[in-house]
Amino acid sequence: MFYNDASNWGNPAEWREEKVALKATAEVMELPFEMETFIIMIDELKNDSAALNIIWENTVASLRFEVPTEEKAMASIEKTMNGPGAGDYFAAATYYHDAKKDLEQAYEWVNKSLEMGNPNAFWILRRKSLIAADLGKKEEAIAAAKKSLAEAEKAGNQDYVKMNKDSLKEWGVM
Repeated sequence: MFYNDASNWGNPAEWREEKVALKATAEVMELPFEMETFIIMIDELKNDSAALNIIWENTVASLRFEVPTEEKAMASIEKTMNGPGAGDYFAAATYYHDAKKDLEQAYEWVNKSLEMGNPNAFWILRRKSLIAADLGKKEEAIAAAKKSLAEAEKAGNQDYVKMNKDSLKEWGVM
């Protein structure tokens, strides 16, 4: 049970059913080893689900849950596409790419984002390179990654520098 009043320690002195936010049943399994530290973690992350795992001693209680990502994202995308800006096109392209939806549409949107906004935005160029690569447009992927790399170096963003170098190496350029 998940109680929406966390001002107490342990069980409430006076149980109030209206403060129960959620009741769920977890799958309980025995571990083949002992876990000395009490651990709560969210695992098995997916676009629309995950598992809340509670581990202690030789037991794990796993509670799977779902979130309405598809419904929320699609409603947001549809609303935004009625008057989108560069950031909206980028966000929609990113979602479509990550969700492995219509990659041609994602590619169109990422290009629209670059046209409407900063054509040197290394993070948008990076996404364009990944979408192009997934579409089999290797030359366009390499060109976008090289431009993203140059802009990331100029901005001093070492994370994007490394990601672009890794992709270019994977694509046989470096």
